This record gives sequence, structure tokens and C-alpha cells, in this order.
Amino acid sequence: MHNLADDLVDRHVREGRGDRLALVSEGRHVTYRELCGNINRVAHALTALGVGAGDRVLLVLLDSPEFVAAFLGAVKIGAVAVPTNTTLRSTDYAYFLEESGAAAVIVHAALLAEVGPALEGAKPRLENRVVVVGDDVSGYRHWDNWLDGRSGALDAARTKGTDVAFWLWTSGSTGRPKAAVHRHRDWSYCAANYAAGVLGLTASDLTFSSSKLFHAYGLGNSMAFPLNAGAATVLSQARPQAKSVLEIVQRTRPTLFFSVPTLYAAMLEEARATTYDLSSVRLAISAAEPLPAEIFRRWKERFDIEILDGLGSTEVLHIYLSARAGDVRPGSCGKAVPGYDIRLVDAAGEDVPAGTIGDLLVAGDSRAVCYWQRPELTAERMRGAWFVTGDKYRVDGDGYYWYAGRADDMFKVSGQWVSPIEIESTLIEHPSVLEAAVIAFDEESRLQTAKAFVVLRPGRTASPDLARELQDFVKARLTPYKCPRRIEFLPELPKSAAGKLLRYKLREFASLPPDPLA
Repeated sequence: MHNLADDLVDRHVREGRGDRLALVSEGRHVTYRELCGNINRVAHALTALGVGAGDRVLLVLLDSPEFVAAFLGAVKIGAVAVPTNTTLRSTDYAYFLEESGAAAVIVHAALLAEVGPALEGAKPRLENRVVVVGDDVSGYRHWDNWLDGRSGALDAARTKGTDVAFWLWTSGSTGRPKAAVHRHRDWSYCAANYAAGVLGLTASDLTFSSSKLFHAYGLGNSMAFPLNAGAATVLSQARPQAKSVLEIVQRTRPTLFFSVPTLYAAMLEEARATTYDLSSVRLAISAAEPLPAEIFRRWKERFDIEILDGLGSTEVLHIYLSARAGDVRPGSCGKAVPGYDIRLVDAAGEDVPAGTIGDLLVAGDSRAVCYWQRPELTAERMRGAWFVTGDKYRVDGDGYYWYAGRADDMFKVSGQWVSPIEIESTLIEHPSVLEAAVIAFDEESRLQTAKAFVVLRPGRTASPDLARELQDFVKARLTPYKCPRRIEFLPELPKSAAGKLLRYKLREFASLPPDPLA
């Protein structure tokens, strides 16, 4: 038998670790024994609603002990947990309800303004199978009442490691979200190879992640990895912002801190005005998008903490390429995580030599079974043991991998291939630049050139003179054809909930401003 809930929580209680701290959340402290009891009560309550093996339970919950209990309570009875982005609109939730065919929904009261209309229009009607966490809302079951009187004891369903345990939504760069279908064994594989093997995570660690539990990166950081090790984690319901995140780290003193490049950059700006004590953190981790070398260097200089950049995906569940502590090459996401095989191939599927950009393929036992009801896409992206990531990389002679952009982000200027990430990394080195994103831009001549979107650091002012200064800065460091012909200043870049740059949105509203070189 292999049941994810039993593996992450019950095991520790059986082996005498029930009184260890598991969760810290908004002043609440939950032990493994208490968490186990809460999971069991949710499992009994779901069964009473008629939820059974294979049924989907849609979760629209803020990061909290209730999220963990709901997720693992569903998994424990052999049902399928489906965590869902908490920042969306009613039409999105209506889609998720229809796509998942949810047998039950557990939602936080603060999110009902958007989720409620979707529930009202759901077909078939969910009737009394909607449970609300937080405030008591008329017309729905309330979490506390729903669990009241339920038994805190339950043996896990005798699932196999290859049985489906949860879905995670992924949309890639465009299109409707699709569900990556994962198994009971997948988190155990990631925990053994990445969390323990690369990060050295043990029972003595305390983790905190700015990325939320509804996303694969946050779900590993804040639930699967610490619970697998018998460690503890800090959960915050608040929206991740630089000041609040730094305050949480300073107050709770985690040993492992997980975030994304955009937030690391913002935290560095925040720390220019206020001093923060992050001395408890032994390692910081970054994912969701490439970590610019300049951000690594500034963070190391400011806090004396290394940021380990990593590449992962929802389909492979978590990080499979990672930098190593004490062996970071800024700008590189390091080497393959143990347990994962990596290939770089050309358009014909042949392996490319070191130093040559190729399409990245990855194989490992945490890969999703399929995309739910997407057989053609599954066949296209999941080829035998390999997952086609859509990323382009090169590997150097020492085995370190360097990002070269998404497959559909590369473009040619003057007949030469251009990698947006190379230009972006160069722009970020300028003292006025906080963030940068580069796309191909169609000139009136129909020829493509590079266009940069730049977010300035606080106190800097956009101007044609600064645009020319940035272009000269790039020309001095890169081959001239890579210099962005046009630069547009923005207050912020469009990002996904996971912190990934939505480059397609930049393409959508890219305009043709006056040529700053004219």
C-alpha cells in the first residue's frame, strides 16, 4: 500500500513523532497528531457526503491548516484533491467545476464573491456538497460544523503508489488551464531526490514559501517536503508582498526559504530602506522563472545567503534541475537533480553537443500520468519516459545548464538567433532596472527586432535619454544585433500566480512607439 496522506502524516504518529510541530499559521501551532486527527475528520466528512475513490474534490482555499487537512483528507480515502488558484474570476471557477466534475467543493469564505456565482451555475448542482472555511455563510455547510463529532481515527485507503491522488492545473503560456494528473508516489520521489538529496531537508528544518499551496512549487515547499521529513512549515494566508514576506521570515525564522525572482528583486529594494534579520535562513530557493545572475549577487551581498535557482514544472511536479549549495554559477540553474535524466535535442530529436542550444527533455518517476482529457497534447508532450518541456537550454562542458528561453520565445534578428533571457539578464545589471522582458517585435518593414519592456527601480524616472542609455549599456556587453531597438517602460510585468512572466501578454499589447533612436 502507498497512500500519500499516510506517508506524509500517519507514519510520523505511528513512529512516535506525533507531538512534533507540523504547521505554524497565523499564530496557530499544529502538531502531527493534531493534523492527523483533522485529516481523518475531513475524510469521514467527505465519505458522509458520498465522496468516494476517484471522485474529485475541488479546493479553493488560502494557505492554512484547513488546506492541508482538506487536501490530505481527500487523498486518504482514495479521492482526488484538486487545489485551485485563489486569485481568479467566476468564469474561471465555472470552468474548473465543469472540467473536474467535482463531487464536492471546499472554499474559503473570503473567496466566495468569485466562486459563489460559479457554484450557483454548476451543472449538475452540488446541492449541499459545498463546505466553507472561515466565516459562516448562509446556504453552505460550515467547516467547523461539518467536522464536529467526526472521529479522529481512520486507516488510509489501501491505494497503490500508481493510483491517482491529485491534479494540478497548468496553463503553460496560453490557453485554458489543463490538469496534470499525479499519483500517490510522486511527492515521495521529489522529496527523496530534491528536498533531501539537494537541499538536505531534515526534521530539524522549518520551511517558508512565498509561493502558495495551490501551485506545484508551493505545494512541495509548504506541505510535501516538510511533512515528508517530519519537519515543520510556516503558512501565511496573506498575498505575498516584499515587506510582509520579509517580516514573516524575520519573525518565524525559517531555515529554508522559497520564493521567485520577481519577489527576490522586490525584497532587495525593500531591504534598502529597512534592515531585516534573515540569519535563520541557511538556503534560499528560487523557481518559476530563471534567476538573473545580478539578483543572486545582490542577495548574497546583502544577506550572505545563497539562492539556489531551479527548474521544474507542474507536469514533473517540482524541481529537476538545480544549483547546489556552495557550487552556484550565477545565471545557471545548475545540474540535474538525482533521479532525473536530461536531454537537449535538435529539431530532429538528436542530442546536441555541449554549448549548443537545444530543446530540453526530462525523464523521472514524478512525471504526471497525463493531461486530463487531453490525449493529443499528452501524446505530444509525454513521449515514452520523456517530457518535452518547451524550454531551450544549453549545457556547458562542466554540466551546468543555462536557460535560452522558451521554444516559442526564440527569434531571429539579421538571420541570427536571439535568446530573450540573455538580453533581459544584461538589462537587469543596469542600476536603474528592476525587471526586464524581451520579445520579438515586427517592424513596419516586417523584419523582427528585439523590444524590451523595463520596470525601473524606485526613484528612477523613465525618459528617452534613459532608453538610449540602456541600449548603449546592452551594446557594450552583447553583439549589437541583440540590442533592443525599442524600449518601453512599464510599472510592472504581467506574471502568472506562480510568478512566471506571461510573455504572450506583452506581445498582445506591444505597440509601435516613436523610435527612441530617431
